[in-house]
Amino acid sequence: MNSASSRSRTLKTVGALGMAAATAVLMTGCGQSSDSATTAATSEAAKVVPQKQTTSPSASAELTEDQQERKKVLDATKVTFDDAATTAAGEVAGGKLVDLDLEGVDDDDKDQSPSPTGSGSPTGSASPTGSASPTGTASPTGTGTSSPSASPGSEGPVWVAEVAEKDGTVHTVRINAVDGKVIEARVDADQDADDKKQTADRLAQATQTPQQAAKVATEKKKGTVTSVGLDDGEGDSVVWQVDVVGSDWKKTTFDVDAKNDTIVREETDND
Repeated sequence: MNSASSRSRTLKTVGALGMAAATAVLMTGCGQSSDSATTAATSEAAKVVPQKQTTSPSASAELTEDQQERKKVLDATKVTFDDAATTAAGEVAGGKLVDLDLEGVDDDDKDQSPSPTGSGSPTGSASPTGSASPTGTASPTGTGTSSPSASPGSEGPVWVAEVAEKDGTVHTVRINAVDGKVIEARVDADQDADDKKQTADRLAQATQTPQQAAKVATEKKKGTVTSVGLDDGEGDSVVWQVDVVGSDWKKTTFDVDAKNDTIVREETDND
């Protein structure tokens, strides 16, 4: 009787231990399955959700110093190239425009010679300060209306034009680019017979107007014309060199054949 009771108690104890062990195994298995599922779900989510960008914007998205200067000047300019060209030509009886430049835009690239024909550069008239400009500081003929010694910043943006008579005599005309008023109109003093002949010869070959050349350039690249000048091209040709500033504030220079309005050269300044 005692022996049977003892065996019964032993079997009950073993059974209890077995059930406890089985429960532990099940709980462990459930925990592992849960952890595995969580890990898998996290991995899948990582594939779908993009990682947050921590890098800073590219430096290329920022404007260069030249681009900032173009933006500053053009934002303040109210008078278009066409209007300035018409005003300038009207200041010289029978005159034709040979150069028109918006002062303060890419002036470092311009030739500093006061003669519009002495160096072959169609944009030699511009200077950020006016000190090297063909306008000088006083009128050599007494016809000037004011001293152009002040910088463009003090009087606002300025269009500087060179208008030639039939014999090649060049007049400099400065026009306020905000209200369109003529600041100064005078004959350039630094011209000799060769300079005048060169200008007259170029004009005689140029069957297309600067306005037509500007139209060709802006049809190729949308933007604002900031400079147009008559210059020698390849061989015996003459070209209108046109600067166009686009919405990205980059400048593109076009050489447009002055006889047939064909673009013979195109170059973009990325600065």
